[in-house]
Amino acid sequence: MRAEDIELLATPGTPALSGDFLLVSVTAPDLADNTYRGGLHRVALDGGPVRPFTRGFRDTAPVVSPDGAAVAFLRAESADAPAQLHVIAVDGGEARRLTGLPMGAGAPVWSPDSRRIAFTARVPEAGRYGTATPDGAEHPAPADEAPRRITRLDYRLDDVGFLLDRAPQLFVVDVDGGEPVRLTEGLADPSGPAWAPSGEHLVVSAKRDWGAADTLRRDIYAVPVEGGAPVLVARAAGTVEYPLAVAEDMVVYLGDDFPGTEAVARNTGVWAVPLRLDGVPGEPRRLTDPETVDCEGPAPLVTGDGVLVCVRNRGAVELRRVPVAADGATLSELALLAGEQAVVRGFAADGDRVVCTVSTWDTAGELVLVTGDETCTLTDFGAPLRATGLRPVVEIKASAPDGYATHGWLVLPEGEGPHPVLLAVHGGPFMYYGWGLYDEAQVYADAGYAVVLPNPRGSAGYGERHGRAIVGAMGTVDAVDVLAVLDAVLDRPDLDADRVGVMGGSYGGWMTGWLAAHHGERFTAAWSERAVNSWESFVGSSDIGWWFAEAYCGQGAAALAAQSPLTHADAITIPFAVVHSEQDWRCPVEQAQRMFVALRRNGVDAELILFPGEGHELTRSGSPRHRAQRFATVLDWWARHL
Repeated sequence: MRAEDIELLATPGTPALSGDFLLVSVTAPDLADNTYRGGLHRVALDGGPVRPFTRGFRDTAPVVSPDGAAVAFLRAESADAPAQLHVIAVDGGEARRLTGLPMGAGAPVWSPDSRRIAFTARVPEAGRYGTATPDGAEHPAPADEAPRRITRLDYRLDDVGFLLDRAPQLFVVDVDGGEPVRLTEGLADPSGPAWAPSGEHLVVSAKRDWGAADTLRRDIYAVPVEGGAPVLVARAAGTVEYPLAVAEDMVVYLGDDFPGTEAVARNTGVWAVPLRLDGVPGEPRRLTDPETVDCEGPAPLVTGDGVLVCVRNRGAVELRRVPVAADGATLSELALLAGEQAVVRGFAADGDRVVCTVSTWDTAGELVLVTGDETCTLTDFGAPLRATGLRPVVEIKASAPDGYATHGWLVLPEGEGPHPVLLAVHGGPFMYYGWGLYDEAQVYADAGYAVVLPNPRGSAGYGERHGRAIVGAMGTVDAVDVLAVLDAVLDRPDLDADRVGVMGGSYGGWMTGWLAAHHGERFTAAWSERAVNSWESFVGSSDIGWWFAEAYCGQGAAALAAQSPLTHADAITIPFAVVHSEQDWRCPVEQAQRMFVALRRNGVDAELILFPGEGHELTRSGSPRHRAQRFATVLDWWARHL
């Protein structure tokens, strides 16, 4: 796989299933137009050919109506146009647009009677984001808008922008036509709507006390569809993290049981609470074990046999079934449906059929049908990319000097070697490398590098104690584990232990700076991308810094400084690339600028590489051209230094 092959990254979304009717959106980068294109595809359950169902510029998020007659989906009509809600009959024809909102619409959710669709959408203040001023006289350009008055800490978000002047609200729209009806006001950020069985309320996750003040906590509310104040359904023990599922008299959600800053590196569990609409909040009950079960999106799905949910497990993301009556069920007690040595990215169910979107090392995703104990792969979206010659992943199991079991992967280039080595550290830190396709490792392997992908203590999917092992102790056991995985692979004769580079983004960029300062003799050069370099300035400059820094490092300037690579920059002597996006609000560009200046003043061979117009997610969802240009820049750096 080479840089230009990112156009072959055909990525399917969450499937939509109704009887024998199966749809999925498939999106891929377009380098010529510097955007992402995609449409809906119909997939035959009997293994027949996959056929295009729509031909829009970018069609996503399909959902089939409960009566099986229509499909609601989102369509962006051009690269610059916001996605709007559309409907189309299941037997095809012309799609009909239902919304024309200034900032587009969120994912559709059908009412039980198939007559209405709920969604969330950001509502801009008059005179902002291309809308007319209150007197209707002008549509000011962004640089000419009135000043913002900010009185809260939760005022902006990376890759979204400012929040308080375009707060999300909840809407419903009649499928037969008419303007969308707005149901909410304020800064509560209602999200993940699900219809109550009666069709009279929409159940949402929203900020505590309906967003009256800064908060990291979210609760569950029911919003009357015909108008009226939201009703508190449940106060969550910690927070509500993903869209909800409602079944009969019960609400199921994913969340944790720790408030605010105590929630970092906590396993996300499955919770259930009675659906009460009388204003007396119900008591949430955790169905899964806090230590061994760590869930991630999409939303849980309640079926006759239990709750379907994605669970992280040692680099896999598995589809598991949680009994509704469970009480703290451990991972071993949850039935495994799909995802062994793979990553499940979405799923749908109808009757005894379950369809999953599954990524493995050689595909960004295929649809897999699960019926009873049998599975069948229905698609081959990854074939064009596989034809470029992808490299398999090798699982690495080792031990740290303290005896702790370590885990990771190795992607080898072709040939006998000895190959130069890239130690690549993931972000998070409560994230993971896994069994799914990782485009970066494939590109580096094609260029001749052996790529080491460790999951040190602090990573997700290995138990909550593993994830929280570095809280207040970054640069201790996590650095030990990273080096232990590296040492395990350097024993191989096909790797060159004298040509090793270290690289990573976000937390991985932090770890790159840390290792360069404390173990620089191990490496030839370093590539630190979108890194946290100074926790002290991160507190006030990052969108999440006001709580995240102290949650991981502890309180006080001394604790923040001790765990900052910038504090130890004078110990770095190896060539060092400082790489950043100019519009990164997660790890703001000042983090890169301060590190670059410190290194250059110390005489280090340092380069500052800035990508215009990009945020923190450049490598995953940035403009296709910048993604390709970044690959070229990475390979140029390592060609010069390894």
